[in-house]
Amino acid sequence: MRRVVITGAGTVNALGLDVPSTMEAMREGRCGISELNFRDVDRLSIKIGGQIHDWNTENRFNRQQIALYDRFTQFALTAAKEAIEQSGLVFNGDLSAKSGVILGTSGGGLTTQDDNYRMVYEEGKNRVHPFVVPKLMNNASCSHVSMEYNLKGPSFTVATACASSNHAMGQAFNMVRCGMATAMVTGGSESMLCFGGVKAWEGLRVMSKDACRPFSLNRNGMVQGEGAAVFVFEDYEHAKARGADILCEVIGFAMTSDASDIVMPSKQGAARAILGAITDAKLNRDEVGYINAHGTGTAANDKTECAAVADVLGHHADKVMISSTKSMHGHLIGGTGAVELLACIMALKDGVIAPTINYEEPDPECALDVVPNTARDAKVDVVLSNAFAFGGLNAVIALRKAA
Repeated sequence: MRRVVITGAGTVNALGLDVPSTMEAMREGRCGISELNFRDVDRLSIKIGGQIHDWNTENRFNRQQIALYDRFTQFALTAAKEAIEQSGLVFNGDLSAKSGVILGTSGGGLTTQDDNYRMVYEEGKNRVHPFVVPKLMNNASCSHVSMEYNLKGPSFTVATACASSNHAMGQAFNMVRCGMATAMVTGGSESMLCFGGVKAWEGLRVMSKDACRPFSLNRNGMVQGEGAAVFVFEDYEHAKARGADILCEVIGFAMTSDASDIVMPSKQGAARAILGAITDAKLNRDEVGYINAHGTGTAANDKTECAAVADVLGHHADKVMISSTKSMHGHLIGGTGAVELLACIMALKDGVIAPTINYEEPDPECALDVVPNTARDAKVDVVLSNAFAFGGLNAVIALRKAA
């Protein structure tokens, strides 16, 4: 079994259009959630989200590319460019054949789908663009990244709702670890902030109209976000031999299914995933210093997640810092675990724990150290990143500080 390290990171989200600006915003506890701005937003009862407002498509892509790239693909390509450039890898020859792409998304090209439904059903048009299907398909971003960077190895898309990115990164980790791949480009991307995307979520009645307040007693729901984060997972010996800058090491992964309810989370399912990642990483429970929580800001998720952490870590749970950066960038659904992994890298590499902002009132059912409102300087060597999805699908990743 080979060691796996992260040698590149890239992102686009409501906090920043690259990794440095995103981490700066996390350190400052800045909120990227704002008023939504798109067609027919006045027909929605939910009018806030982690929307990327300063995205200029025409400055980033040419007309031919725009015809092929949905917004979620644009985000993925931009994040992948930053990550691959940081890694210093050039994919050709054997490395090209032994490297691939695994990305997570839940909705795929939802903006394209929304626009074209309007054209056909509302405007009465009988023709759509010939590239609608390749633009909206869930694997579009994965395929375009593979073509852009000559990645000819194992490549596919994972769609497991809010756990999509963690599942994608877990599969990439295992492929490098077992020797199937030398390097994998992995992460997730999502762009659901369009009329149809928000309207659908409104129907679930789990959305907040004013703010995302994970773990706070007065929390009243989640807030959607959009964006992408992409990483280069690389064989440690390969990275070491070429003198790569190693951001951190990926050391464990586990996934479970609640097999109980399509929307209500299960403490047992979450706990088995957390314990599984710790076991896979060959860790003692008291080695975990920080957990990036799923922390959606809903009543059900937050208390269930805290109970699962307490069950797994026992007395050590009181000493572990656990925060939800969704309070800042919103819930990116299929892309959320990837953006949240940036907070884990920041904790390990820079010794800064991202806060849970908007925290106002302690909840007895969330009685852990949730790093309220202000980032914290702390030395941690091991972190976990949780993702628990609708459908009862759970995925937890364990990382260690680079040696």
